[in-house]
Amino acid sequence: MSADMTTVSVCMATYNGAAYVVHQLQSILAELRPDDEIVVVDDASIDETVQLVRSIDDDRIRVIAQQRNAGYVASFARALAEARGDVLMLSDQDDEWVPGRRALLVAALGDADVVASNLEMLGTGAPLTSPLTGKPWVLMSSDSPIRRQLAIFAGVAPYYGCAMALRRSALTYLLPFPDGLRESHDLWIATAANAQRRLAHVGSATVRRRVHESNASTSSPRGVRAALRSRLLMLQLWREARRRRAAQAGGGAVGA
Repeated sequence: MSADMTTVSVCMATYNGAAYVVHQLQSILAELRPDDEIVVVDDASIDETVQLVRSIDDDRIRVIAQQRNAGYVASFARALAEARGDVLMLSDQDDEWVPGRRALLVAALGDADVVASNLEMLGTGAPLTSPLTGKPWVLMSSDSPIRRQLAIFAGVAPYYGCAMALRRSALTYLLPFPDGLRESHDLWIATAANAQRRLAHVGSATVRRRVHESNASTSSPRGVRAALRSRLLMLQLWREARRRRAAQAGGGAVGA
């Protein structure tokens, strides 16, 4: 895929994001080319999110306003399914893109299907910190597939959808999302791509993360029960990723 010819779809899920969504979209639009697009799936917001997004005078933005709240995982899945670009980039409604993100992630895909980058904190430029150790929480570009999956199982891998890009071809095994997946769609994407040996890391940060009381994901430690549920979910996702890899190799259907 020639980088000069590559089209990009930014897939954004919104819900009551009026406070920050315009700023985020402006940072994204500054990065995009004329043939790129932003697919915004709004999850039945009750504030002015949809009106604000539609008020931006840019025909690269396409809004899908859902009438019923389906949850952010389902909204991201719909945005991915509706996207038309060669490369799909996930985006939250309240962060800020680092200049150069588009070009960096398109180039980083290389032989990979999915690439994940690091993040930095909006306003300070500091890296994320681990909820377990308080130390910088970063992806290492040299990690092997085995080390990556062990980190996911252990809950110490900072994979965030807002810092990911993927090839359209990866949708053949990523969608539909596994039945019952209500959180951690980003860990599903990382796990499925890792099972295919098609996951790559970018060491630099491509997103400035805004932390506020309404974040859908948090870096705070979970309780014991929630942590155990999360570990069980990771094992289920790995099993499903392996099943889809085997089905794809055998020419069968990979969907859940």
